[in-house]
Amino acid sequence: MERAASTEFTGERPGWGKDFDYDESRALAAYRYAATLAAGKRVADAGCGEGFGTQLLADVATAVVGLDYSVAAIAMCRETWRKPNLSFRQADLTRSLALAERFDLVVNFQVLEHMRDDLTFLENLKTLLAPGGRLLLTTPNRLKSFSENPYHLREYTAPELRRLLERVFRAVTLLGMHGDATVTAFDCGRERAVKRILRLDPFGIRNRLPRAVVTFAFAKLAVLVRRQARGAAQPVITPDDFFVSAANLDDALDLVALCET
Repeated sequence: MERAASTEFTGERPGWGKDFDYDESRALAAYRYAATLAAGKRVADAGCGEGFGTQLLADVATAVVGLDYSVAAIAMCRETWRKPNLSFRQADLTRSLALAERFDLVVNFQVLEHMRDDLTFLENLKTLLAPGGRLLLTTPNRLKSFSENPYHLREYTAPELRRLLERVFRAVTLLGMHGDATVTAFDCGRERAVKRILRLDPFGIRNRLPRAVVTFAFAKLAVLVRRQARGAAQPVITPDDFFVSAANLDDALDLVALCET
């Protein structure tokens, strides 16, 4: 699958290219799981980003709408991904949405951790659901985070996420996105690289730098960390190296929640 390059690389949503096969595959694994729920359904991808996963859902769903705050991302999606049952719209998911449609399935991947008002955000997502509709959401598992991400306002453990979601939804099933031995080896290499970098700043000067400097450095270091993590014998990581399971949620890379109204 060919994929368009973003207009600006930030180290988020996710990276691309040979050094970012881990990030792309982790994201695509979530969309593969979503595709098992999307067949014959009306689907909204809330926070679609570059749309490379959204367009995969259009292969099985009746109709798919990608929603994102970024005007540039939506413009790129419209130019890059063209299928008769696929459309993209700019939308601010932090505000009440004035969409006429309601959807059988709403997917929201790796967005919740960016939200200042997470409860209102979830309530807005709920308004997109048709009666009997479901929300499929992923967010990083705080117990497995070892690097600092300036774009994340908060991360959650499984119990924390469940308590939040149950304030909005009638039923919540929590699962986890896990990786195989290849993924584990790469993550161990990433963690070693991050710790080496953080040792260069023992006094936490990075926490007092202007945000523009921090985000610029984050993008540069995202590439460096992944190159250092990849050993000479490290195989390319694919979506097949990730799997969704209800077991061992504390060890999951991402928390996967299926919510019912």
